[in-house]
Amino acid sequence: MAGEVQKESRTRSILKALSWRVIATSTIIGIAYFTTGDIHLALEMGAIEFFIKLIIYYLHERLWQTIPRGSIRKVLNKK
Repeated sequence: MAGEVQKESRTRSILKALSWRVIATSTIIGIAYFTTGDIHLALEMGAIEFFIKLIIYYLHERLWQTIPRGSIRKVLNKK
């Protein structure tokens, strides 16, 4: 509807976080394996990184949902 502020649902934020973590974690596992040559170490690093950054990304997404859309643009245009 016109003028209605839409926000992403928590489910959408979780799905976005999960899909991004799969891509990013695959990348870090590849880099870790390339640099160490140890697949077990690379997988361990990826597992730790996956869960920590999943939580951080979700919190970041939810924080952004508290900021009204367009409010940053309005502040930047006032300068």
